[in-house]
Amino acid sequence: MRFANFDNIAETARRLFATMVLSFAIAGLIPVPSFAQTAAGTAQPTASQTDMVLDWNDIAVNSIVGIAQQRPERGMIRLAMVHLAIYDVLNAIAGYPFTPYTGKLDVVLPASADAAAATAAHDVLVALFPDQQTQLDSKYEASLATIPDGAEKSNGISAGRHSASAILAARAGDGRDAVVPYTPGSGPGVWVPTPPNFPAAAGPEVARVQPWTLKSPSQFRVKPPPDLTSERWARDYNEVKALGAATSSSRTPEQTDIGRFWSENTLAQWDRAWRRISMAKGLSMNDNARFFAVLAAAVSDAMIACWDSKYTYNFWRPVTAIRAGDTDGNPDTQPDTTWTPLVTTPPHPEYPSAHGCFTGATTETLKFLFDTDDVSFSVDSTVAGLSNPVHNYSSFSQALDEVSGARIYGGMHYRNSMRYGAKIGKKASHYATDHFFLKSKQDGNR
Repeated sequence: MRFANFDNIAETARRLFATMVLSFAIAGLIPVPSFAQTAAGTAQPTASQTDMVLDWNDIAVNSIVGIAQQRPERGMIRLAMVHLAIYDVLNAIAGYPFTPYTGKLDVVLPASADAAAATAAHDVLVALFPDQQTQLDSKYEASLATIPDGAEKSNGISAGRHSASAILAARAGDGRDAVVPYTPGSGPGVWVPTPPNFPAAAGPEVARVQPWTLKSPSQFRVKPPPDLTSERWARDYNEVKALGAATSSSRTPEQTDIGRFWSENTLAQWDRAWRRISMAKGLSMNDNARFFAVLAAAVSDAMIACWDSKYTYNFWRPVTAIRAGDTDGNPDTQPDTTWTPLVTTPPHPEYPSAHGCFTGATTETLKFLFDTDDVSFSVDSTVAGLSNPVHNYSSFSQALDEVSGARIYGGMHYRNSMRYGAKIGKKASHYATDHFFLKSKQDGNR
């Protein structure tokens, strides 16, 4: 498991001492768990325990999705800003066991990691959402109230402010708030706004946003979608036409539930799963700083790369294609002018699948962090009326496989789009974990 050596020397010594005491007390009858199971001397997290990274992750997602109502492609950029600021400052306080993201910070020790994490997150969120400052200030004051006053707390606050400022400076002019005009085209294969409300294209600026780890948004641009006269296109068209219709007789009740299960805001849904995995694994606050930073950066880059491909190819959605099936020049695609998908179509070009990019990056990054694909975990959904609102998996790949089917059952994507979306996600994850957040050289790694 790739989390060891994040805690500072004092914390490591405390844990080793606790482990020795425990070993003597039980006379060696009970083996001390390895870090891959839970950090030595640290109990599994419970609702009553405080972890500032988890606390401010929850606050950040509420600000981004709950209040600002941001879609995943835009929201992930902001969530990454929060978690990179937390990562950099806790990494600094711990003595840089991992490579910093923005560069080394001037930190006066001893410094409270709790105060630093809360301050870094708060300051980034206030800068991003100034209209939420009153609520954020209140939550920040509540966080600081749990920390004893003194130099350690003051030093932590100062360090957190420096880290937030560094991230905000690094992301100044990154294009996340740019106004990018976009006019839909027309004709066979071209994306146009979709029913029922025909909203404008979402987030065209994301295709041009400065990535976190990638060299450019186009680094992993996928090849063009299938030619409309191809056998591949006909297969994908007819599959989603049969399985993704609102009243499909080909789709099983379980597939209907799966299609709807994965239709909530992807950022919010996956973030809850990340938190659940963190708590089940008993990660320390310092481990969580890196855990969420790596996930947020890799997934955000996957979404930026995804949007680059989407707005390069501007491929039409099933609801458009199926209603106009006689215009594509393929004799094996018959139209249905009243066809409606099970789930409302998202307002952006179809190819590649955003959920494929997001989930591909998530699952590949989790495999990296835990050195295995075989981790049992669960994901829940807030979509109303589900037969099964909690899904359990025995591996990360199993969840990706289910998502690949879900977007077809929902009537939003073609099989090919899911495949290439997942490829983008995996490539973005590999690049982030190969080049960033590495163990420092003094720890024997790069």
